Amino acid sequence: MSPSRVGLGFDVHPFGDGGTLVLGGVELEGPALAGHSDADAVAHAVADALLGAAGLPDLGTLFPASDERYRDVSSLRLLRDVAARVSAAGWQLVNVDVVVAAERPALASHVRAMTSNLSGALVALFPEPGAHSLVSVKPKRGEGLGAIGRAEGIAVWAVALLDTVESE
Repeated sequence: MSPSRVGLGFDVHPFGDGGTLVLGGVELEGPALAGHSDADAVAHAVADALLGAAGLPDLGTLFPASDERYRDVSSLRLLRDVAARVSAAGWQLVNVDVVVAAERPALASHVRAMTSNLSGALVALFPEPGAHSLVSVKPKRGEGLGAIGRAEGIAVWAVALLDTVESE
């Protein structure tokens, strides 16, 4: 049996002024999240989950906010880079599970597009072509509780399970 490793990713961003709200690579109606990149908290949480499972440095270390090359960059682009790094380290994806906590906007109708975008960014880690079912996204509401419930921002948790690539 080959060794497997799990990683946990978390990201949270407050709503900011201007820009476009992006979650899981989907542009949504509503105020943008504040951040150095496009502030896609879904892509950030998934990236950190993958990096943690692979034992690689975290997203902020690899792509620091102090580096102007990453200002307004697509977080899906960063996630593709992370997937390539994790694959090069000898890992493949078993699955990634994402929970998005947001009072607004309503996300249920965007889950399929987010899942598709994330799968496209992670294709380097798929053990076989077309393994899109390895990615799941679940939206949740804050039910009026705390900063998320008051619609001050969005929080995302992601768990990734990786397995070593079998040599043939």
